[in-house]
Amino acid sequence: MNKGKLFLIPNVIAEDTAFVIPAQVREALPLIHHFLVEDIRTARRYLSSLKIYPSIEELRFEVLSKDTPLQKLPELMEPVLRGYNLGVISESGCPGVADPGALAVQYAHEKTIPVIPLVGPSSIFMALMASGLNGQQFTFHGYLPIEAKEAAQRIKELERESKTKNQTQIFIETPYRNNSVFDYLLKNLRSETKLTVAIDLTGKSELVQTLTVEHWKKRKASWPKTPAVFLFLA
Repeated sequence: MNKGKLFLIPNVIAEDTAFVIPAQVREALPLIHHFLVEDIRTARRYLSSLKIYPSIEELRFEVLSKDTPLQKLPELMEPVLRGYNLGVISESGCPGVADPGALAVQYAHEKTIPVIPLVGPSSIFMALMASGLNGQQFTFHGYLPIEAKEAAQRIKELERESKTKNQTQIFIETPYRNNSVFDYLLKNLRSETKLTVAIDLTGKSELVQTLTVEHWKKRKASWPKTPAVFLFLA
C-alpha cells in the first residue's frame, strides 16, 4: 500500500484572524481527514472557522503534545502508513517550529513518508522580519528562566553572545509574564543594546517596536497580556 503524506498545517496566532491563512492551506485541507493536534477542542474550532469541511464530525483527531511519549508515535502515525494523508496542527503558528509537531516530522523522515510544509503565520519569523535587527545571524531560545536571578544571568549571557557573533536573540513568553520579562531585559541589558517587542502579531492590537534599552527606559512602556516575541541585538 502506498503511504500518505504528512501535511504541516499552520494555525492562526491571534484570535479571529482566519483570513491570514493562505489559499494553499485551504486547498490542501479537503484532502486530509486525520489530524495530530495539541488540543482537540481548539483544533476543531480552528478548522470550523475555515469553513472548509461540511462537517467537522467526519474528521479524526489524535493528541500530539510535549508530553506524548516517543513509543506512541507508531500508533499516532498509523493512518499515514495505511495511505491516508495526515495533518499536524500546532496550537499557534507553524508546526515543528518551537512545537511538538517536530516529533511527527522526524518519524515521517525515518519511514520515508513525504512531508509537505504549508505556508502560514509564524510569530518568530514575523517578529524578526519587522524588527530591523540582524536577519542573517539569529537564534531562537524559547523561554527565559522564571526566577529573576537566573533570568538576569541568562540575559547577560545572550547579550555577550549577541555582541560577539552579531546575532539577534529571539525568545517568547507567556502573556501574563510580558511585563516581568520586559523589566528583566531593561535591568540587565546594556543601554545601547537594541530591543524589539512584538505584541499580538496579526491581531487587532499588533505592535512591533525597536528601540535602544536607553530609549525604552524613557518610554516606561507596559504590555497587555497578549502573545509576545522579544528580540535584542547588542
